[in-house]
Amino acid sequence: TVVGRYESAIPGAPALLLGSHIDTVRDAGRYDGTLGVIAGLVAVAELSKRSEKLPFAIEVVAFGDEEGVRFPTTLTSSRALAGIFDPAVLDLCDVEGVSLRKALIAFSCDPAAIAGVAKSREEVLAYVEVHIEQGPVLESANLPVGVVTAINGVRRLAVAVIGEAGHAGTVPMQLRRDALTAAAEMVLSVERVANSLPDAVATVGRMEVFPCAVNVIPGSVQFTIDVRSPDDTHRDAATEEITRSIRKIAADRRVEVSISATHEAPATACSPVMIDALSRAIKHLGYATRLLPSGAGHDAMALAQLCHIGMLFVRCAGGISHNPKEAISLQDADICVRILLEFLRNFKPI
Repeated sequence: TVVGRYESAIPGAPALLLGSHIDTVRDAGRYDGTLGVIAGLVAVAELSKRSEKLPFAIEVVAFGDEEGVRFPTTLTSSRALAGIFDPAVLDLCDVEGVSLRKALIAFSCDPAAIAGVAKSREEVLAYVEVHIEQGPVLESANLPVGVVTAINGVRRLAVAVIGEAGHAGTVPMQLRRDALTAAAEMVLSVERVANSLPDAVATVGRMEVFPCAVNVIPGSVQFTIDVRSPDDTHRDAATEEITRSIRKIAADRRVEVSISATHEAPATACSPVMIDALSRAIKHLGYATRLLPSGAGHDAMALAQLCHIGMLFVRCAGGISHNPKEAISLQDADICVRILLEFLRNFKPI
């Protein structure tokens, strides 16, 4: 994590943190994460240009490894800053068998020093993260910005369907135990359940078919399910209904199925005080306030364990993210920094 501090009128005062992450995914865009860091820097530069000191310090933080692309973990830098880094993560390995510990040492870092970067509650007033929406809601509402109410909780499942492989030309349709057609019906049931429940989304993002030959009835299929909601009770209800539906389909189609949980993160609510303060800043500049949840995870999830959090979403073209087509307008970038400055000038330590 790279940290820059803009000192307060009284040196040594607690800090308000601004920032986001500067790592990204493969074949990505240029704004996911980075916008929040740049917006913080531009806001501080404007305060400095006017020799404007606030009753609190500002620290702009640029986190690394939010995405978890190389190692099977996420939010490592922000967890370290929040004091909730799990040392066991250091032994996780990438696809080439290199552990996070060895990778850090190769980069001239000291894994033993990670605990020392943690902030105390007395040092931090709150955390604000500016981020592209990564979705189409603000664009569809013709609004440049929105205020995040909560970051969706997520549960991920791995599903294995076992049928019976057979010759594509010799096994009658009614005698088949086709793992792929069963899995296809299961995937559609995932969509149906998510559509039937409030605030829930569910995605089958990966599927593998075996033996995957043009003239063989698929004998087994493995696929993933990602279920999210800003309300954990809704997420859990969706997960339970999806599981029931999959098991029934398996029984009806005479295939075996196993379902295992691979990841879970609870929903993270933004601070009502921060939501209100960001909303007032937006209203002061003459824009309508739109409250919305975040379907994606963010460093704010880790910082919520340390302090009050708030998030400002910025409209992105087509809702496209994790894609080279990711785009925002210069006008929206300007608006978000002006809102951030208005928020900073009126922020009252909580």
